Amino acid sequence: MRHLKVFILMAGLTALLLAVGQAVGGQSGLIMALVIAGVMNFVAYFASAQIALRSYGAQIVTAQQAPRLYAMVDRLRQRAGIPMPTVAIAPHAQPNAFATGRNPEHAVVCVTQGLLDTVNEAELEGVIAHELAHIRHHDMLLMTVTATLAAAISHLAYMAMFVGGRNDDEGGNPFAALAMVILAPIAAMLIQLGIGRQREFKADAGGAEISGQPLALASALKKLDAAAHRIPMRVEPAMAPLAQVNPLAAQGRGLFRLFSTHPSTAERVARLERLAFGESR
Repeated sequence: MRHLKVFILMAGLTALLLAVGQAVGGQSGLIMALVIAGVMNFVAYFASAQIALRSYGAQIVTAQQAPRLYAMVDRLRQRAGIPMPTVAIAPHAQPNAFATGRNPEHAVVCVTQGLLDTVNEAELEGVIAHELAHIRHHDMLLMTVTATLAAAISHLAYMAMFVGGRNDDEGGNPFAALAMVILAPIAAMLIQLGIGRQREFKADAGGAEISGQPLALASALKKLDAAAHRIPMRVEPAMAPLAQVNPLAAQGRGLFRLFSTHPSTAERVARLERLAFGESR
């Protein structure tokens, strides 16, 4: 049932892209959007890690360049029972982290420099374990493809605002087309939220199990959430759901300010605290 729900949401996101294409260019726009959807999903599958790393300005590091971080990831990934992922660091002051890649064999765990400077050892383990749980659950490709499609919808709608939508031989309603290009980015963000919320809760539980320290992860989430409201981060809004907490909390860019891309940090912390004290979730 959970996989069916995700499939329906992904189908809805692709359908939304096609609808925007039709609103912008009629039948030819619909065909173009169909091609775009196929190409972007193909590219996202094979280049999801590169897309995410570029968006966050991250650089891959070796065991020699970041021995403490690399050893911690290696130790925790063995507990998680997954292959060693590539390790990367993004040069942002805001503490945060994300995982990406099309499968566990091609996964990347990325942390920001701000995370390394802000949290203690146990909290860092909790954050990394959360990302390893995403890898173990095969969440990274899904969220990257979702983000890629949402970005395509937003950019297509943005372009239409300046170029102007048109309907070729179908006599469509121009006001309906205008409404579509305005509302489509909002709908895309809502679908992202629907896909990502439960996966964050599941990764929190998985991260707590891998690290063995749910309270350390809860403490880290509080620090990350507080910092995200103080320290801006430059990243593509559609890529924000990849991060462990919403990295755009301080910016509140346009329509994206109206919706949270992540579950409430307070609720996530409460669930981890209940997990730590052995209460049913």
